Amino acid sequence: MQFMDDSLLPENQDPLVIQVAPYAPSFLPRDSSDIPVPMKDQVQKAVDCYNAGATVLHVHVREPDGKGSKRLEMFNEMIDRLRTAVPKMILQVGGSISFAPKDEGEAAKWLTDDTRHMLAELNPAPDQVTIAINTNQMNVMELITDEDAAGTSMGEPDYKHAYTEMYYESGPAFVKEHLKRLVGAGIQPHFMIGSIKDLETVERIVRQGQYMGPYVLNWVSIGGGHDGPNPRNLMEFINRVPQNAVLTVEGLMRHVYPLNTMGIAMGLHVRVGQEDNLYGRRGERATSVQQIEKMVKISEELWRPIATGQQAHEIYKIGNFYSSIDETLEKNGWLPNRKPTAVAQREAA
Repeated sequence: MQFMDDSLLPENQDPLVIQVAPYAPSFLPRDSSDIPVPMKDQVQKAVDCYNAGATVLHVHVREPDGKGSKRLEMFNEMIDRLRTAVPKMILQVGGSISFAPKDEGEAAKWLTDDTRHMLAELNPAPDQVTIAINTNQMNVMELITDEDAAGTSMGEPDYKHAYTEMYYESGPAFVKEHLKRLVGAGIQPHFMIGSIKDLETVERIVRQGQYMGPYVLNWVSIGGGHDGPNPRNLMEFINRVPQNAVLTVEGLMRHVYPLNTMGIAMGLHVRVGQEDNLYGRRGERATSVQQIEKMVKISEELWRPIATGQQAHEIYKIGNFYSSIDETLEKNGWLPNRKPTAVAQREAA
């Protein structure tokens, strides 16, 4: 992405799209009074977040006993209810489905490729499904301090070990097939990218014709295999993102506030919610709605307006796909694929 002299002026920036992840699959309901369990409460949480200013909802689902649901029929029911309750929100299903340990002391892990592929069959279909690129470590405990984890399941030895050793598999075969299925179902993939190497992989995927659509992504700055919350990491990442991509800043715990503030000032978009962060100021809990309200206040102080639901759909280019590699490269702001030079063609002949 490039910045011109007037790029930091709010009138030259898109309205701020606030993405919220209130369902917290990495935590247990006992970890926070703001994690809803009954389906009606999960739906009401979406309504509350939308009313506070969020226009993208990162969806996970909980079973009646509070465990993260791995049943797609539960996702179908949730999405159906959300379509009625928050019809203007972009519904973004978390591609991990649920990586929380099934039982006490079990490993935190992502589900199998076949199970994740079934997200393309959700009915009603979500607007987006998130997709991680490349197999990576996901040791969130690298950035979550003992103070932050105190009083939560992540502070307990078994769970702490499980999340320290967590990784996800997202190899070439899975990514190629998953993108094919999502696009075939009219679902936009939302790329979750934690480092430059994964950005490069996505570019190669596009240049090879495996994905033809808008490049909508999060910079997932959670450490432990991903970038850490160093502003230099953020700036280098931005520097390597193509000009027309839609980039959201995602941090971990209290890092979300300074990182998101930088993102707001630069015209990027932001993510908050209980999945990423339980806190406001040090030692004080903050609900997902309170975190949204903080982003709204910061953006308004900079005179940057908050996106409406319709504007968020337009900014995210929901429902748009492209017909060729060349169109995809052009629309996203990449240079075209290199063509053989006249000299090379003569030599080949």
